[in-house]
Amino acid sequence: MSDETSTTMLTITTLPLDTSDSGDGDGDDTGCPPGGCLDLEETTGGPGCASGDGTCNQVDLLFIIDNSGTMGEEQVNLSANFPLLIDKLQMLTDKDGELLNPDVHIMVTTTDVGHPQCTQFQIPGYEPAVGSPQSTACSERLEYFTGLGSNPPSFPEACDCPVPIVPSGAPFIEFSGPMGQTTNVPGDDIKGALSCIGPQGIVGCGYEAPLEAMLQSIYTGAEWNSGNKPFLRDGAILAIAVITDEADCSVRSPDGYAYFTDPNLDTYWEVNPDTGTKSQATSAVCWNAGVDCGAPDGNGVYADCMSTDTGVLHPLSRYLNYLQDELIVKDNKEVIMLGILGVPPVTAHNLNPPFEPTAGGVMDLVYRQWRDGAYPAGDILPDDIADSDAATKEFEFGVGPGCTGEDGMGGFTGQAIPPVRVKEVCEALNEGDKIRCCIESICDTDFSDALGCLTGIIQTVVDPPE
Repeated sequence: MSDETSTTMLTITTLPLDTSDSGDGDGDDTGCPPGGCLDLEETTGGPGCASGDGTCNQVDLLFIIDNSGTMGEEQVNLSANFPLLIDKLQMLTDKDGELLNPDVHIMVTTTDVGHPQCTQFQIPGYEPAVGSPQSTACSERLEYFTGLGSNPPSFPEACDCPVPIVPSGAPFIEFSGPMGQTTNVPGDDIKGALSCIGPQGIVGCGYEAPLEAMLQSIYTGAEWNSGNKPFLRDGAILAIAVITDEADCSVRSPDGYAYFTDPNLDTYWEVNPDTGTKSQATSAVCWNAGVDCGAPDGNGVYADCMSTDTGVLHPLSRYLNYLQDELIVKDNKEVIMLGILGVPPVTAHNLNPPFEPTAGGVMDLVYRQWRDGAYPAGDILPDDIADSDAATKEFEFGVGPGCTGEDGMGGFTGQAIPPVRVKEVCEALNEGDKIRCCIESICDTDFSDALGCLTGIIQTVVDPPE
């Protein structure tokens, strides 16, 4: 599900997290980009939800939404479930059935942190979010819901915002008290506000970088995490929801981009079947430079795939060090994550909180090469069968689909790439029998179970089971 001609421009702020050259790939020993480092603030620990004492009811919820050209149907799906999310948050109860009345912040950003391969396709007025809050009404940016090309996809229905409603006083939604009666949303229409600011359109860069967008969003020195009304609060639960159909492509800035733009650095490019040469960089670079699968068997299936550090993408330690060392250990903060990603649909969930998947999903994920032929015997969808084959798909993506989305009416919503890097970060948050990661399928026709798992984990943190 990639769109190599999606739009963005290269305006990136990097946040090195240690004193080694661990993030930027520029060859120095400071870990800083040429423009210098942004220092992390000192953290002192203190009360927080990680103590498990059941006293915390603050939730800071961050949505990182893929806004590339193949995410139309998925944003329609997500938009349809935003009201359900608000209902689930407001109806959270403790073991005695009493309402928890959580104090909630909801911020939305995109997977677009900028990439030089996307700059030329940027539409007027659009800029990559680079992890910053996106809080304008989607009805005021409907042009973002039509893609590029001579016959572009268009999904204005993803924007369910008949009357623009946006939060005031902060670039994120906040509500607290019984049924969220204290809020910064005009008219107290919290569902309407999320339906307005949540959908992000389909004009973002096709080199999605959800992990870097996450880090930029939760960095304590960011403008929206500072001042009298920060998004990220001391002691609050941090809940992160990543929605993407692609492999993470969080490139080490600045030198990592050369592996996409310099024909002399084509190590991770795939051969173009039309030319028999490595003619251009595609999304396959993100997979090939960030994941190691070894050799496939005779059926094109890999035994397993794991993240690897080749110097092109930021190492996962950049993100895990911040989440685990800075937030969880030093700040005594609970961090949970929902990934709606390229895995097979979940077929069963725990009937009790946190309602985590118990069958299907990651457990059914197979890493493999693309297969020729029409779906379902092969992997080529009807709209692609005339001008595409397995070799073309390998050139574009580097690995076969983790799932294929069907709309339930004989059509297809697309195909998604397996989520190795995001998956590993998410699963690293689990601790013993404490579930802090939930991974659901981007190919599912309904994201309600995914949001149920997210709020289920929140419930077990706010009111720990005995």
